[in-house]
This record gives sequence, structure tokens and C-alpha cells, in this order.
Amino acid sequence: MTLPESSLKRVHEKMMLLLKQYQSLQKENERLKEDLKKMLAHSEGVSRDADKFRQQADVLKLSGRGIEEAEKKLLEKKLNQYVREIDKCIALLQD
Repeated sequence: MTLPESSLKRVHEKMMLLLKQYQSLQKENERLKEDLKKMLAHSEGVSRDADKFRQQADVLKLSGRGIEEAEKKLLEKKLNQYVREIDKCIALLQD
């Protein structure tokens, strides 16, 4: 094989490798976009739930009926869990 032919063959092989890498990155990009959509939807759901629990807590406080200790701990646990999930979603969105 002559020098120009071997050079052309190397260039062609490199172009094919770049094309494969490009296609792979496109697929990964689409997958990441789908993951982002799911995370945003989940984050919105968690935010709505957290708002609902805050409203319920406010209603209970305003109604004059105190929250029993067990209910209070359960509510705090759920709210803390939602806050952690929201923080995780925000951290993932910032990456």
C-alpha cells in the first residue's frame, strides 16, 4: 500500500471511530434528558407533597388541636425525607 493510501485509510478509520463516539454520546445525551425530565417531575411531586404537609400542620396548629407527639415525629420524619429528596434533585440538576 502506498503512503497516500495508508494515510487515507487511517483518516477513514479515525472518522469512523469519531462517528461511533458521536452516536454514543447522542444516545447518552437523550438518556440524560429523559432522566432529567423524570427527576424534575419527581421533584415537583415531592414539593407538592411537602407543601401539603406544611398546610396540614398549619391547619392543625390553627385549629387549636395540638399534634400528638407520635404524629409530630412521623410528620417531621416525612418532611425531612422530602427535603432530602428535594436537595438530591437540586444537586443532580446542578451537575
